[in-house]
Amino acid sequence: MKKFFLCICLFIFNCSNDKRIEKPNIIVIMADDLGYGDVGAYGAKAENVNTPNIDKLAEGGIKFTSGYCSASTCTPTRYSFLTGSYAFRKKNTGIAPPNAPAIIKPGTETIATVLKKAGYATAIVGKWHLGLGGPEGPDWNGELKPGPKEIGFDYSFLLPTTNDRVPQVYVENHHVRDLDPNDPLWVGYEKPNEDHPTGITHRNTLKMDWNDGHNNTIHNGIGRIGYYTGGNTARFRDEDLADEWKTQANDWIERNKDNPFFLFFSSHDIHVPRMPHERFQGKSAMSYRGDAIEQLDWNVGEIINTLERLNLTDKTLIIFCSDNGPVLDDGYDDFANKMLGDHRPAGPYSGGKYTVREGGTRTPFITFWKGHITPGTSDLMISTIDLTASIAALTGVELSEDGALDSFNVLDAILGKPNAKGREYIVSQDNGRRGNYGLRVGNWKLQRHDSKKMYNGDLSMKTWPVPQYTLYDLSVDIEEKNDISEQNNNIFNKLKNKLQDIIDNGRTRS
Repeated sequence: MKKFFLCICLFIFNCSNDKRIEKPNIIVIMADDLGYGDVGAYGAKAENVNTPNIDKLAEGGIKFTSGYCSASTCTPTRYSFLTGSYAFRKKNTGIAPPNAPAIIKPGTETIATVLKKAGYATAIVGKWHLGLGGPEGPDWNGELKPGPKEIGFDYSFLLPTTNDRVPQVYVENHHVRDLDPNDPLWVGYEKPNEDHPTGITHRNTLKMDWNDGHNNTIHNGIGRIGYYTGGNTARFRDEDLADEWKTQANDWIERNKDNPFFLFFSSHDIHVPRMPHERFQGKSAMSYRGDAIEQLDWNVGEIINTLERLNLTDKTLIIFCSDNGPVLDDGYDDFANKMLGDHRPAGPYSGGKYTVREGGTRTPFITFWKGHITPGTSDLMISTIDLTASIAALTGVELSEDGALDSFNVLDAILGKPNAKGREYIVSQDNGRRGNYGLRVGNWKLQRHDSKKMYNGDLSMKTWPVPQYTLYDLSVDIEEKNDISEQNNNIFNKLKNKLQDIIDNGRTRS
């Protein structure tokens, strides 16, 4: 009788525990430089660019109108997304150079280590840009470690830096794929020899011209930042990146379909150089920038199709976001400005990439889980930095005391639960080197510019000087045009002090 009673108790406990802790597959799709207004669900017109697959997620899930990334450039946002901690808390989290060592050290709690504890298979496919290797930087011809595998990812297939920086090779787990040892890869910051072709000396050979700094080593007819030689069998064509991401992601999903999995699908679209596959060139009305958006949307569709084919759609939580806001002319002459028309990449917001204005960090943010999330629109404030704590709550993992220092549990908002709460405030930063911050609390927005040359900017890279501190009321001034700090001195000082406390205290998660 005692054994029977014990079995009944265990059965009841397990049933209630399974009901309390659901473990869906989790896919985070992070676009690159995609603005709030760049997709149909957020206002893009079909005559400019079409995004039916991203729109499908928005129609079947929750479209957040106050969804943020934590920085207006890629490396700090990716650091914060993975670690749940603001990048400004750690040195050397600005835009990583080609030979940067691993920025996230082994032993750091990440969203991947959290999900490993929950029994998930974990993978990243796509752009990395968080450094590889020890203090001396990456050993391109040897083992590239530490890297993603040392911070919780079972499998990684990477673009190691970002594609306007060298080298143009894939890194699979700890090695450059298809590297010929008889043709070693060298990566550096100075010309290897006087005869080395560059975007300056061989400009007439380029298929996409540069206009600002992207003029060092030429690969595939495009100038890059930095220099490299060798590794010719390992080099890829820019036009083939999205196809490779599709192949690697879908193959990995297929291999892990029978157990819970976490995939970080880190697209390079729509970052420069924008060189989409030939079948996408000319599809949009906005030249290569619009074509790259449509290619990104196709990648999203391929993941959706794979989940449907494997009957995993109702078992998979998909989160779609961007690493920062939009930029038009970012170093290459790809007609992004000229062909913009009436398209508004940042939607109603001002600024974009590199700025702490709303357009720099308020981006498309969509959550989709068929049968579990009721479709709708939410104005709750959430951020990519919150995914670590929220996913830990979803899967029943307790965060360590010294991990995810700024990640809040907004799981109910992500799942669209009744009476859910979002963030009360969000801090934004630029690229980590200039030291500029934005703090939004409710509808109040404080900008703080600590750089030596204090300035703001727009999507055309036009800049103008600004005071160190300014205050805006987003409920009536969504474009942050009118500084009202003098008229609201009490609020102004409270927000200045709050931002400083957030920086000084070293954490915001209690």
